[in-house]
Amino acid sequence: MNTKKIKGAIGILTGGGDVPGLNPAIRAITIRALREGYRVIGIRRGWAGMIDIVRDKKHDNNANFIELTEDLVNRAGRTGGTFLHTSRTRPSHVPGKHVPDHLKEKYNKEMNDLTPEVLKNIDFMGIDYLIPIGGDDTLSYSVRLYQEGVKVVAIPKTMDNDVPGTDYCIGFSTCITRTIHMTNLLRTSAGSHERILVMEVFGRYAGYTALLPTMAGAANRCVIPEYKFKVDHLTELLVEDRRNNPSNYSVVLVSEGASFEGVDMMFTNTETDMFGHAKLGGIGDAVSAKIKDLSPQFNNGKRVETINQHLGYLVRSGDPDAIDSIAPMAYGNLALDLVLKGIHGRLVILKNGRYDNIPVDIVTSTKKLVDVDKHYNTSRLRPVYESFIDKPLFLI
Repeated sequence: MNTKKIKGAIGILTGGGDVPGLNPAIRAITIRALREGYRVIGIRRGWAGMIDIVRDKKHDNNANFIELTEDLVNRAGRTGGTFLHTSRTRPSHVPGKHVPDHLKEKYNKEMNDLTPEVLKNIDFMGIDYLIPIGGDDTLSYSVRLYQEGVKVVAIPKTMDNDVPGTDYCIGFSTCITRTIHMTNLLRTSAGSHERILVMEVFGRYAGYTALLPTMAGAANRCVIPEYKFKVDHLTELLVEDRRNNPSNYSVVLVSEGASFEGVDMMFTNTETDMFGHAKLGGIGDAVSAKIKDLSPQFNNGKRVETINQHLGYLVRSGDPDAIDSIAPMAYGNLALDLVLKGIHGRLVILKNGRYDNIPVDIVTSTKKLVDVDKHYNTSRLRPVYESFIDKPLFLI
C-alpha cells in the first residue's frame, strides 16, 4: 500500500506550433515530479483545454486534462510532436464563436476574456504549479496568469528561436537540422536542371531559421524579416553564384516573414488565429517568380528557371535530434528544481552555454530578433562570418 503523502499537483501544457522535443520535456517533468511526490496533470490542447473544462466532478473532462503516469510519458518521450496536443487559443482573446457552449450565455461578446474561468479551472483541478511550454504567444499569456497569482514556471519552445532571454528554444536545432538536410537533398534536382533553388522556411519576425542553415553552408544567400531586400540585387547575386558553381545552380533560403522593397509581408488569406496572426505564405512564390523575370538582365539575356519549395511542416515533424532530446530534458528538470524550492514566476533558459532561469515577464518586455548590424551582411544577403569568439553555440 502506497502511503506516500502527495505534496501537490503540477499542471503541464503545450501551446502554439508543435516541435520535436516537447514530449521529452513532458517526460522529464513528469518522472521527476512523480518521484518527488507530486501528481502531474497534462492539460490537453494547450490553453483550449483550460477553457473547455466543465467544473463538475461527474463530468467527463478527459478531453481536456489527464493524469500523467510514468508509463504514459515513457512511451511518448522519445517521439516528436506533443501527445498532449496543442492549439493557438489565447484565453484573454476568445472570439464569440469559439467560446465553449457551457460558457456562451456568460461570454457573448465578439471578443471575450475567459481568464476568470481559467483561474477557477486551475483551482478545480487542484493545480499548485503550472508549467506551460511554448513560444512568446503561449508564454505571454503565462505572464498574465502569473500576474493573477498563478505559480508559473515556463519553458521556451519555438522553431524560430525567438523567445527573449534565452539562447535556445526547444525545436530550433531539429528545424535547422531538417532544413540543412532537405536543402542538400534538393541540390541534386537544382544541379541536374541548372536552376536556382528558392526555399521558403519558417520565421515570422525573426530570421534565425534561414540565417543559421545558410551559415552552415546549406544556401548561398538568405533573406530575413529584419531586412527589406532588393529583389533585383538578390537575383544578381544568385545568378553570379550559379555561374561560379561547377554544377551551375545556386540556393536561397527565404524566411516566411521576409519582404522586398515594394512588397510587404505576405499572407495566404485574411483569417487570423486567436493570437491575431494571419497565416503567412507566398513570399517564396513571389521571390521565385521575380528571379525568373529578372534573371535575363544578369545572364546575357537568358532566363534562369527556378525550383520553388516550401519546407513548411517538414521541419517540425518527426523525432527530435540530439539537442532537442537533451535540452528539453534539462529544461524539465530545471523547472522541477524551481518547484521544489517554492520558486515561481520564472522562465528556464540556456544562456552562454549554461542553464539558468530569469523572470518570466521578459517574454512580454522585449523582442528577440536578428541583429542585422552584427550578424547579417546586407550587401551580400548572407550571414556575417567573423568575430565568433565568446559567441554562444547558435551565435545569436
